[in-house]
Amino acid sequence: MKKNIINVTLLLLVMSACKKQDEFLDKVPNQSLAVPSTLQDCESLLGNETVFNAYSDPALGYLSTDDFYVADADWAQDVDVARNTFIFAKDIYAGTLSYNDWLQPYEQVYYSNVVLETLQKIALSPANTQEYNAVKGAALFFRAYAFYNLVQTYSMPYDSLSSKSDAGIPLKLSSVLDQKETRATVSDCYVKIIADLKNCLALLPTQSTRITQPSQWSANAMLARIYLALSDYSNAYQYANNCLMQNGTLTDYNTLMPLRNTINTSYLSEDIFHTSLNGYFIGLSRAQVDSNLYAAYDGNDLRKTVFFRRNSSNNLVFRGTYDVYNGNRFSGLATDEIYLIRSECNARSGNTSNAMNDLNELLSNRYLTGTYIPYIVADPDSALALILKERRKELVFRGALRWTDLRRFNKDPNQQITVTHIINGTTYTLPPNDPRYAMPIPDQEIQLTGIPQNPR
Repeated sequence: MKKNIINVTLLLLVMSACKKQDEFLDKVPNQSLAVPSTLQDCESLLGNETVFNAYSDPALGYLSTDDFYVADADWAQDVDVARNTFIFAKDIYAGTLSYNDWLQPYEQVYYSNVVLETLQKIALSPANTQEYNAVKGAALFFRAYAFYNLVQTYSMPYDSLSSKSDAGIPLKLSSVLDQKETRATVSDCYVKIIADLKNCLALLPTQSTRITQPSQWSANAMLARIYLALSDYSNAYQYANNCLMQNGTLTDYNTLMPLRNTINTSYLSEDIFHTSLNGYFIGLSRAQVDSNLYAAYDGNDLRKTVFFRRNSSNNLVFRGTYDVYNGNRFSGLATDEIYLIRSECNARSGNTSNAMNDLNELLSNRYLTGTYIPYIVADPDSALALILKERRKELVFRGALRWTDLRRFNKDPNQQITVTHIINGTTYTLPPNDPRYAMPIPDQEIQLTGIPQNPR
């Protein structure tokens, strides 16, 4: 075994039969010799929703949050990596090969690099400039999106004092399969991620006709998310504002028709870019809602009934995912998140009036028609506390957003949270700034590449 686990898996991916949306590979008689050569080929590769959108984002952080709890019997039925992650174990893999949270984002990186390298061989002309730019912008977006999800999962939270020495992830910028990679620093990871996203802004269309494909709208939203994770509130505000100035649509929850496991019968108008989490049993169908969180929703707050239902065992479970066709945990970008980012940034800068305007605009679309009474708050600290409370209620079960919030809150002594999970009568805790806020890199990857493992 001379190649590392990333490269072996990605090679098999390219050589194997692909889904219907991979029109390029479907047309090649011998897929082991398939090499994209045209813009249409590149578009087909980037249009693979199985690779880029469906069940593709890391979920280990989500399993480690305080979003939900599970019954002992349900916990026992899941795979080792899910069970061990839920109890914050040092070794989450336990000798298994459950590496999807690591492999799937690197599949996205590989596809993106193949496309970027193919574009270098295609002559640019006035006739193909728009299509060329859109393809290049999409590849840059997808690569940055994957790198961000990886660094949020496998590296410690960003710290301005130590980010230039903290271990990040391998930044694979080539499709060469046997090229040895090292771990970049956390600082270098974010520099590259942000650079790719800023570069794609000038290339992508303003909005996409498909919510599974990137656009300027989604690139601005992603930059807002990233800068908030970095506690860079000035830049987070700028890109959140850019995003909402392009399109600030919110869905009126009075118009929704919730189903058993999804929030509506069709995609929501506020869905900017659509992805979902890698699915684990305890994080999906068996995740139970904390009764205190449920009680925090007012009686006229539609989220109380739209987000939650009782199952056959009378347990509260979540059904409010925006992933309306598959029912998995939505992890993409939506305008409600961006309103909350802009609102928080305004509060942190002392602009209480605008902070509350954004929060009230969001909540007015969440309450039973005619029942919402706008909040009036005079000081920034009270506004921030209210905004963070509503962020908790609005973005519950929203991919790994809670994981990212826990990571950034832990850098503030006034906001630190200890996560507690109880299984079989044993209490497991994840204290603030614990080394376990970085998931272990897959064992086989460490063995084959020699990159340093995260301390646990």
